[in-house]
Amino acid sequence: MSHRLEDVIALFDGLFQPRYQTRLVRGGDEPLYLPADEASPWHRVIFARGFFASALHEVSHWCIAGARRRRLEDYGYWYLPDGRDARQQRDFEAVEVAPQALERLFSEACGLPFNVSVDNLGEVEVDREGFQARVEARAERYLREGLPGRAAAFRQALAAFYREGASLEQAVAAGHDRLASAGSRPVAAID
Repeated sequence: MSHRLEDVIALFDGLFQPRYQTRLVRGGDEPLYLPADEASPWHRVIFARGFFASALHEVSHWCIAGARRRRLEDYGYWYLPDGRDARQQRDFEAVEVAPQALERLFSEACGLPFNVSVDNLGEVEVDREGFQARVEARAERYLREGLPGRAAAFRQALAAFYREGASLEQAVAAGHDRLASAGSRPVAAID
């Protein structure tokens, strides 16, 4: 199956635009989250350079962000670019474990391979295998304890479309059903 950006955008927008006034948008060099403003009535999850993996990663951040954070540009976080020192890299990895765990589960739902991103090409030696083990452990914990509601709904829509062959409309409906049953509690992962 092909993994077209138009499809993942349609799944996200169909699932979250009506209820959360949020859209998934193809962007330029850097990802960004922008809350609604005078220029747009929609909150925008902007992924980098038209990469499918970037779209899944940015959606994972959105699925974790609470209502207060979703009112702030980039959820109120400050991103440290390439060249982080050892402490900054540890801090980066600590906040990236959960989103990358969700990204792994989203990738799996799409039938795509997943690669962790340590996102640092500086002078610091990075323990990629250790970070990958923490991401994998967090993904397994999500599977045992349940995903956040929006993440479970998005994963359901992805799985319905990519693994079960549902149409976009059917996949969005499956995601809506999961979202309705989730409320604010974690829900069990799909099999």
